[in-house]
Amino acid sequence: MKRPLLLILLLLFSEVILAQNKINQSLKIELDSIMKSDQILREYLDSETTEIRKKEILKELGRQDDNNFKNNIWMHMNAQDSVNMKKIEKIILEYGYPGKSLVGEPTNESAWYVIQHSKEISKYLPLIEAAAKKGEIAFTRFAMMEDRYLTQQGKEQIYGTQGQGKLITNKQTGKKEFFNYVSPIQNPKKVNKLRKEAGFTTTVEENAKRMGIEYKVYTLDEIAKMN
Repeated sequence: MKRPLLLILLLLFSEVILAQNKINQSLKIELDSIMKSDQILREYLDSETTEIRKKEILKELGRQDDNNFKNNIWMHMNAQDSVNMKKIEKIILEYGYPGKSLVGEPTNESAWYVIQHSKEISKYLPLIEAAAKKGEIAFTRFAMMEDRYLTQQGKEQIYGTQGQGKLITNKQTGKKEFFNYVSPIQNPKKVNKLRKEAGFTTTVEENAKRMGIEYKVYTLDEIAKMN
């Protein structure tokens, strides 16, 4: 009984070693670096990031904690996004989408993040879809990118992953206030079923709460009329 079990364990171990050997380590390192540069300023801007962590981030970036940096942080982030996108385009040109079989997890999401934060979603959405269908990246990532693309086109999203905001007038005070909402959804009644089928583990209501938004169903027309 012990010998077959030992044989099975050896075979499984061999498969793990073979999988590791297929990983392009130099590309993985490059993508991990790109991923860090994509996320670090966004982490700094996150409302849940502590002041201690913000100071650590500034130190990592070699920046001073001054108003000049804070006032221009979006400019710095846009500039870095542009640099990262150029790097990812070169990688895709050489390798195709750098998915799980090439660089492992979670590095296989690095290119996705950069594209998601770019203006090139329409160009690369079919590539992300193909990678998701092959299991090179989670299908939920494709779903999120598709939702973002649709909302950017002024259309209804499918999975309810995207939130937006606009300035509207508070009828009681007469002052302009920033209003956050979950972007209109194609089929609100079936959205949670679609989310589950896509691989999401949360409902649209739970996801809205995670984004700090009170979930309510709006149509495109209703949002357009808000002012």
